[in-house]
Amino acid sequence: MAQQHLEPPTDSPAGPMSGDALAGYLRAQATEFLRSLRQHRENGTDAGTSARAKPRAESRAESRDVSRDVSRAGENGSGESVDAARALRRSARRISGTLHTFRPLLDAEWSEGMRPELAWLSGTLAREHAYAARLERLLGALNRLSGAAGLPAQAAQNTGASAKGSLTVGAAKAGALLDRQLTLARTRAHSAALQALGSSRFHAVADSVAVLASEVPLTPAAATADLRPLAAAATDRLTDAVTALPLVTAGHPYNAEALVHGLSADTAPHPQDAPWHQVRLLLRLHRYACEVLYGEDAPIDVRLLRAGQALNRHRDAAEAAAAAASAARTPRIAPATAYALGVLHADQRHEVEAARFAFQQNWQKETVRTP
Repeated sequence: MAQQHLEPPTDSPAGPMSGDALAGYLRAQATEFLRSLRQHRENGTDAGTSARAKPRAESRAESRDVSRDVSRAGENGSGESVDAARALRRSARRISGTLHTFRPLLDAEWSEGMRPELAWLSGTLAREHAYAARLERLLGALNRLSGAAGLPAQAAQNTGASAKGSLTVGAAKAGALLDRQLTLARTRAHSAALQALGSSRFHAVADSVAVLASEVPLTPAAATADLRPLAAAATDRLTDAVTALPLVTAGHPYNAEALVHGLSADTAPHPQDAPWHQVRLLLRLHRYACEVLYGEDAPIDVRLLRAGQALNRHRDAAEAAAAAASAARTPRIAPATAYALGVLHADQRHEVEAARFAFQQNWQKETVRTP
């Protein structure tokens, strides 16, 4: 299959872009990070208030106060707190991704120490939402597959109601099992997030981001360096990773490739999913690099946007299938429950296959951008 190359925006800068653009982007993301902390603490009451860049000592003191209050504010689980946590993860991902792409222009010791801490924070805050979304996805799929009027977890309380064979009864019990397991995992993730937000490790991350909001540790060469070669290298890594994917197979609908090894006794994630997950991460890094070069007003590449959405669906379906398989390994469950979980696992692996097909179709299209 011919290799699909990514084209830069037609309105790309004509001259070299120095480290000033990189510093400005990192400062903006650090400021957004601190603003999200403040929103989390205040439950969104001052969501529209912009954070001001402050001197290093004052910013560090503020970050400590904010991070201590975050752990208390997170207890109420309000919608504003959830939105603030999402914005916090968004900024952390962008800072970490930018440090990775443009690391030759940044202080090596500082950036290498900062990246894993931001990844830890983003991952810790994301788990609770991921478990909730996974449970909703699986219960919805069970409802669709069984033809039940209500959610499977609700149907478990009345197994004699209008069931259509053993699958509906099994789906009800499977839904109840998944609800117990994923709700417990979500509760533990919530507790872990609260502990993380009150830890000294998080305070250290907040201190570092507060310093970044006013002072970016660039190397001396960054003042005259051009950012575009480093951004192009990120694009090349994405293109190479996509080229290594089995796009020919993915281009055939209902190829059943995602079901291979579906009955394997190995509890490890599907090895065939890993390259697709890697492409998803590289596509994110490519997008962040474009934000550094062209700013938020750059034209949106619709092809890459839809390809990224397909990869997100791929990740969600793969993780949901793994959760169904894990539940099916629960000791002493009824045969009907195990059967329903097996059908659910196959359904989610088919969703994985459909997401790969959607990605292949979008990647092969010509680049289309919105103004």
